[in-house]
Amino acid sequence: MAARLDTAMVLGAGLGTRMGESPLPKPLVTLAGKALIDHVLDRLAEAGIERAVVNVHHRADQIERHLQPRTRPAIAFSDERAALLDTGGGVKKALPLLGPGVFLINNADSLWVEGVGGNLARLAAAWDEAGMDCLMMLAPLARSHGYSGRGDFALESGGRIRRRKVEQEILPFAFTGVSLAHPRLFAGSPQHAFSLNDVWNRAIGAGRAYGVRMEGVWMHVGTPAALAEAEGILRNAPWD
Repeated sequence: MAARLDTAMVLGAGLGTRMGESPLPKPLVTLAGKALIDHVLDRLAEAGIERAVVNVHHRADQIERHLQPRTRPAIAFSDERAALLDTGGGVKKALPLLGPGVFLINNADSLWVEGVGGNLARLAAAWDEAGMDCLMMLAPLARSHGYSGRGDFALESGGRIRRRKVEQEILPFAFTGVSLAHPRLFAGSPQHAFSLNDVWNRAIGAGRAYGVRMEGVWMHVGTPAALAEAEGILRNAPWD
């Protein structure tokens, strides 16, 4: 059954050390005249997301002030000032704000130019409530920018994902930092900081982790070089 997506978690609490010296937290770094996090939130609003939970840690006050005027989507904050909880711990802390059903997770530095159709709609349509705990948006390496790895996942029959079988293997897809998750994905997970990779690996082992190939051009805007590259992409390929 397709997901009715109305809630998202935007991961904005990272330290942003790879972006270099800046008076701004990474989510507020400007790309094409707009803060990275506003690119993300505008995309979510266009896709019908009504509520977004944003976790904050590094320069949290700046992010809260910047987002305070937003009404679409409505913003709630998950405060990690006391301790940075990594990606998995951050989402787990925010679960009471996210509600009981499936929700979207979107890194604050993950952007894309759409191809044919809408990728978030494609993701929602592929969701299977009974068979999935997580569903990832995956970008072909050739359409990925700001990414230097050897691939994160392969897609197998039926859309299940797998990691590399041997260390030297090159996998065809990069994880875009965008996924759907059900709260049950976090059952039994630690109460302290942990990576989303921990719960994904458990879901992969249980056959409950799936992926969808994205259409378009994906940009991981994590470094000054990636920011400059993304500026060039957006100059030549407007957002929609």
